[in-house]
Amino acid sequence: QWALDFEGNRDRIIESIKQAKGQGARMRVGSELEITGYCLEDHFLEIDNTDLAFDVLADIIESGATDDILCVIGIPVMQEGARYNCDVYVLNGTIYGFKAKKHLANDGNYYEPRWFTAWGKDREVEDFILPDRLARITKQKIVPIGDFVIQTNDSIIGSEKCEEMFVPNNPGIDMALDGVEIFANGSDSHWEVGKLRNRISKIFKTTQSAGGIYIYA
Repeated sequence: QWALDFEGNRDRIIESIKQAKGQGARMRVGSELEITGYCLEDHFLEIDNTDLAFDVLADIIESGATDDILCVIGIPVMQEGARYNCDVYVLNGTIYGFKAKKHLANDGNYYEPRWFTAWGKDREVEDFILPDRLARITKQKIVPIGDFVIQTNDSIIGSEKCEEMFVPNNPGIDMALDGVEIFANGSDSHWEVGKLRNRISKIFKTTQSAGGIYIYA
């Protein structure tokens, strides 16, 4: 994905969903902030970019791409004057909620607290009022935003994002204690020698102690 390439990012997201469906997948996980691209740096502070991100989400839903597949899509969200780095869960054109990042990257190349607020309410959600176009398309007015997991007929699904994998009290452990069996992680980070081994070891930390399946994008 490319920073500020809203149309290109939209088309690549839709194409990736089509490829996942073509391979028989029932769940698709995308990278961190994949609608806007990562990282916009101070462009995140421009409200237009949050609005454009919702237009892209509306386009994705209106295209029918999310029919018969649970899609976890990275998007920035404004709620009560605060900007959150979120995963949005969409299935069959219905938005099930915006999962907000609880631990922000603030070292090395990263300054996420400059642009985002960390969600500080464990296992709590608030009401988020959808923009008019999304409300018309989805026939929903209010959806949850915050810290939650998704229960299906035969499993429980949760997601953490990038930096949250690296912190000592990573949300994956709390989610496992709440019954999560399928963990999703949409990440985005700079290239570094040996970093892939570090990531894999963090994934193992969750699944070796709690079991389950870890989906990493």
